Amino acid sequence: MSLPALPVRRAGIDTYQQPVVYMRSDCHVCRAEGFEAQAQVEVIDNGRHLLAILHHVSGDWLARDEIALSDVAWSTLGAVEGDLVEVRHPPVLESVAHLRGKVHGQPFTYEALRALMDDVSHGRVADIHLASLITLCAGDGLDFDEMVALTRAMVDVGERVAWDDTPVMDKHCIGGLPGNRTSLLVVPIVAACGVTMPKTSSRAITSAAGTADTMEVLAPVDLDLPTMRRVVEREHGCIVWGGNTRISPADDILIRVERPLSLDSHGLLIASILSKKAAVGSQRVLIDLPVGSLTKVRSVAAAEALSKGLVAVGAALGLQVRTILTDGTRPVGRGIGPALEAIDVMAVLERAPDAPQDLRERALVLAGLVLEMAGKSSDGTGQALARQVLDDGRALAKFIAICEAQGGSRVPPSATHTHVVVAHTSGAVAAIDTRLLARAAKLAGAPRDPSAGAVLHVQVGDHVEVAQPLLTLHAQSQGALQYALNFMRTQMPVVHFDTCT
Repeated sequence: MSLPALPVRRAGIDTYQQPVVYMRSDCHVCRAEGFEAQAQVEVIDNGRHLLAILHHVSGDWLARDEIALSDVAWSTLGAVEGDLVEVRHPPVLESVAHLRGKVHGQPFTYEALRALMDDVSHGRVADIHLASLITLCAGDGLDFDEMVALTRAMVDVGERVAWDDTPVMDKHCIGGLPGNRTSLLVVPIVAACGVTMPKTSSRAITSAAGTADTMEVLAPVDLDLPTMRRVVEREHGCIVWGGNTRISPADDILIRVERPLSLDSHGLLIASILSKKAAVGSQRVLIDLPVGSLTKVRSVAAAEALSKGLVAVGAALGLQVRTILTDGTRPVGRGIGPALEAIDVMAVLERAPDAPQDLRERALVLAGLVLEMAGKSSDGTGQALARQVLDDGRALAKFIAICEAQGGSRVPPSATHTHVVVAHTSGAVAAIDTRLLARAAKLAGAPRDPSAGAVLHVQVGDHVEVAQPLLTLHAQSQGALQYALNFMRTQMPVVHFDTCT
């Protein structure tokens, strides 16, 4: 027997990736079904199904016998204002029983993980069960066979891409280092050499900018798979947001719950990276592992262990994976935030005299290794080829062509408010706290406001005098700018000095 239908409306509330529905606690459906606040419910609209978290409303903005949907719930369900929808308890999931088995010492099998990832990718698994899965995977919770099985399962529940060209290259950085926007340089260098490199990237979750956020201020990134394929077939490369496809769809959902838990799991990290590479059709992958006390990988020993896992799991999936350990102790480039990092990238591509040399040289090292892995140059000669392609303008021409193919080039926006932070002492710059710098850029509005962030004026080793500019904060509102400044004033210094005596 079907439940009485309720008219639906859009709540106009952003709940990020978590679908939320709003109902009055005195609604007859809530009373009949015993729906409590924070319960998971299933919403059905013209044959389309959505699982969401229920929030009770007591205010008059919602009528007693109607239902409202958050922004992500609205777009996911494809609802239209006034549609009549049914709300019911979701079906019981058999896949979550595998979580209990793991708790009692039974290893995950591929079949178990395949069932779990299928339910995860379709939004059928409640956050409490997702948190349980992430906790079970934390630390050394997954052995090698389980890591391989999880990676395969994450690939198999989504779409896969195959390319006519070979080899298909990819490059990935595990993140955690402000300004390290090398992918926007590596892709055009490699593609200009005729090598296929379909780069799908993520948006920032805990940082001031992700690769997709930075690329988006220069060109559209919300491409579906057919459009992405056309771009790559035309230009050999692309830089797009992976969230607009169903490439390893379970990964984005797991990341949403994983981040607040702050649990370190090499198994989940490996599955996250390699599932997307395998699904997008990559064959040979270079992975950048920045190592530093404030990055995701804090020691060489930890980086080597992660590297070993990435190479081994990649081989099990038919991927040739190579890793490189890089310096993660200092920011890269000058800009921190989408538009400011895009300005750095364009300065390097345009060979501007004041282009950040650390970003340029870091990108050339990585591009050179990718070209060597692709067989475009012999071992030890890839960096020279990459430098030639960058210096003669081919990389810039290819980047512009990729932007046009993705929907047209854009000019990075400028912030309406800025504030220069100056030195209160003199001395040599001994260190720059990358975490505090990224946090200040986020509080200024990045990446939500693409123009927001920070620009560094000094590097480690520079000598600084009193009142010399250290960095400039950029924000779209005076309130956001003041928020970031207040944070910097109450924290340890972002820039540390060896003071003069």
